[in-house]
Amino acid sequence: MRLCELADYLDTYLDHASIADHRDACNGLQVEGRAEVRRVAAAVDACAATITAAADGGADMLFVHHGLFWGTTAPVTGLYYERLRALLRAEIALYSSHLPLDVHAEVGNSPVLARRLGLEVGGAFAEAEGRAIGVWCEAAIGRDELVRRVERALPTRVRLIATGPAEVRRVGIVTGGGGPYIGSAAAAGCDTLLTGEGAHHTYFDAEERGVNVLYAGHYATETVGVQALADHLRERLGLDTWFIDHPTGL
Repeated sequence: MRLCELADYLDTYLDHASIADHRDACNGLQVEGRAEVRRVAAAVDACAATITAAADGGADMLFVHHGLFWGTTAPVTGLYYERLRALLRAEIALYSSHLPLDVHAEVGNSPVLARRLGLEVGGAFAEAEGRAIGVWCEAAIGRDELVRRVERALPTRVRLIATGPAEVRRVGIVTGGGGPYIGSAAAAGCDTLLTGEGAHHTYFDAEERGVNVLYAGHYATETVGVQALADHLRERLGLDTWFIDHPTGL
């Protein structure tokens, strides 16, 4: 498949033209590569390790959630230069999708994680850039069982803030750095928030609102979207795809 055609397909499928992102985000094709794409590697982050793994695996494109470019002008030196040089040497195209991948109904991080947990999406909450990026699901599950279910679904160990009910009735899911959305989860009627990470003070936000918080890791909660996108490209377009796992433990 031609690189230009694949980039156009992804732009349309992920609706980059309509979904606002953080000011510095740069969604879409970030680095050009070979004109023909047969193999696509997917990873959470564009870093030296994932770029090397993509090159070693013969990838023509690396699809990531966190790209190299975030809208700011910077000198191409140091580690930044080394990452870009590795892509150019291997002629690997780099494509990135941040908030558009988070919110996508089919391959979005939060909806996919909900399905992995056996939960049905009931609505959306947690606004960023004018659009809800999280989902909430009705549930009837013990808090400890939810923790176990998350740890079976993801390569992670959950850090639990058990300041809500022992029986979970509505859980909100915001992957990545969703700690600031504890208040939004409570306002949406959630007694539990599942997210990646949060700051120290979020313990008190949860405690004083009577909400459980499951911190399952920024990296771990955002593996599911790129994996689902890789599956989609393989099934819909017949491309050879695979996931590069490079966990940070954070």
